[in-house]
Amino acid sequence: MSIIAVYNIKGGVGKTAASVNLAYLSAQQRGKTLLLDMDPQGSASYYFRIRSPEKFGAKKLLKGGRHIEENIRGTDYPGLDMLPADFSYRNIDIALDETKKSHKRLRKILQPLHEEYDRIILDCPPNLTLLSENIIEAADILVCPVVPTTLSLIALEQLLKLFDKLDADRDKIIAFFSMVERRKSMHLTTMAKYSRYSLFLKTYIPFLAEIEKMGILRQPVGATARQSSAARQHEKLWQEVLQRSE
Repeated sequence: MSIIAVYNIKGGVGKTAASVNLAYLSAQQRGKTLLLDMDPQGSASYYFRIRSPEKFGAKKLLKGGRHIEENIRGTDYPGLDMLPADFSYRNIDIALDETKKSHKRLRKILQPLHEEYDRIILDCPPNLTLLSENIIEAADILVCPVVPTTLSLIALEQLLKLFDKLDADRDKIIAFFSMVERRKSMHLTTMAKYSRYSLFLKTYIPFLAEIEKMGILRQPVGATARQSSAARQHEKLWQEVLQRSE
């Protein structure tokens, strides 16, 4: 089992769209996949039309075991399950602070799922907290969407500094440019400057209507517009993520 976290400390960079599409592609390639929605806003859960189970929240999530297994839900897509988010996740750092070895708690509760799933994909909220340390500790690969703008690159630098502070392995971070608008010269210039670094994948995700429509159609782009540029780019992105993870 591998754990793939889609994470950036900055919001609005396309994390959830990437998580949903990568999880869908993982399952399509016959890899039993669990998508874990960790964002209290529950956007990934919304895309898959799955509500948080009653009496489930941050504290039960961190207990693990049957509390997780009983609340996993199937999606409309074979091989793809989901553990939906709950609004109580907004207080997950408080709950984590009350546990032993709190920076390793997330990996510990996910480990028993290795017999059931080939991959677990985490849709992570934007933050820089104790949960961030858990995400870094738990992930085998951390996929960071980066909009080609100054503030988004600063957020990436802060994430790299956090890795250093935690003495974590930088090799498990990979980044890709997201929400790219090729008509913007700043986007093109930024991509040309940073794409030469091995941290960045070759594939980028454009700013496209098909991706925006996910909020209306509530499906991955591969399920609604398989021949679209958005679907093809996500397929390329998934293949690169797999290659790096190996």
